[in-house]
This record gives sequence, structure tokens and C-alpha cells, in this order.
Amino acid sequence: MSSTVPTSSALRALALEYKSLQEEPVEGFRVKLLGEDNLFEWEVAIFGPPDTLYQGGYFKAHMKFPSDYPYSPPTVRFLTKVWHPNVYENGDLCISILHPPVDDPQSGELPCERWNPTQSVRTVLLSVISLLNEPNTFSPANVDASVMYRRWRDSKGKDKEYENIIRKQAQVARMEAEKEGIVVPLTLEDYCIKTQVKATTQEPQLDMTDFYDDDYDLDTDSEDEIEGGEGDGDDSGNGES
Repeated sequence: MSSTVPTSSALRALALEYKSLQEEPVEGFRVKLLGEDNLFEWEVAIFGPPDTLYQGGYFKAHMKFPSDYPYSPPTVRFLTKVWHPNVYENGDLCISILHPPVDDPQSGELPCERWNPTQSVRTVLLSVISLLNEPNTFSPANVDASVMYRRWRDSKGKDKEYENIIRKQAQVARMEAEKEGIVVPLTLEDYCIKTQVKATTQEPQLDMTDFYDDDYDLDTDSEDEIEGGEGDGDDSGNGES
């Protein structure tokens, strides 16, 4: 997928979404580009919500976007260790909103729960926070974590195995954040404050117009093919539905 030439609609959609998230962040998240010249790979940092098992944690993940975004969903892989029923051992996140909108009765998911082009990074991030607190144990990616979670839930917190693992991971993640100079919010008031990301010498704010197709080297090596198929760019993802 990464070798596929990005569509102009994908570039514009991601540029607008990134700009929106810098100007009005989602509470509990930080997003930045992995590389200043690549809009298709983001680093997402998730602050553990207060009054949950994840309180004080700082969990990093990579979000990768397909060349035909938003017609196909992004993928999310945690870099920080996360013990969760819906996170695979390699860190891949399994959540309905990131699944292609195909009819799959075996999955137990409704088509309306899956990805569609009206979704956005913002809705994905909000879904991730919801999933952390309320895992889907019907089709777990981590069976052992699912069993532990159900024991913890059914015992109303008396069975501490699941809780202890999560809290230990959150504590380790917080220490890593502090090494990077990141202040992790511990109160609901601090967590809910939406502050605009300020430009620093380390992370200058980007001019999103730099990512439009005219400046994204879309015409290198295959100028003729791109010009010939440019009119179909916005529909390139429909075949995967």
C-alpha cells in the first residue's frame, strides 16, 4: 500500500485533519507526524484517563494511512506495551471502526460499526479511549487479557490480576514520559483542558499547503500515468468496500 501513489483527496483530507487536530486537539491525545515530509504516518500519544486503570499512563502508537484515505481505514499499532483484550501481542489495535466496511456476519460487527469515509482521525481517537475503558470481549485479540478482564469485572475488582498489570504498565509508561519532559495529567481538570499545540524549536508548526499534490512529488517517475488517472483519484477506494 505504501508504494501506491497517494491520491490528491487523501493528501488534502489528511492535511486538513492534521491542521484541525493541532488547532483543536482531542483531550487526552497528542499527535505529530513521524516525518515532516510524510502525512501518511503519525505518532499518537494517549494519556491514560484519570479515575481509570490507565491513569497516569502515556501510551504511544503509530497510525498509518492508506493511499486512498479516507475510503480505506488507517491502522493503529501501539509502541508502548498495552495489556488489553483488543490489542494483539505485536501492538496492533483491533477495533470495529478500523475494519473495512465489508459484510462479514462471522465477525459479529454491524456494517455501521465499521469504517466509512465520513469517519476521521478524531472519531478514531475517541473510539480508542472508549475501548480502553470498555473492551470488546466477544472477539478478543488477546484471549488471556480478555479472560483476566472478565474475572476482574465479574468480581467487581476483587480479582486484581488484570488491574495490577495495567497499573504497572501505566506507571512504567509515565516514567518514560517524564524522561521526555512530558507532563502527564493526573486530574480530570488537567486531562480535559484542550490547549493548542504551540510551536517550538523542536516541533515547528507545519504549513499544510506543502502537502498538496502539486508539492508532494506526485509527478516524479510517473507523471503521465497520474495525469491520465487523476480524475479517478477520489474513487480509488470504492472497489475495496
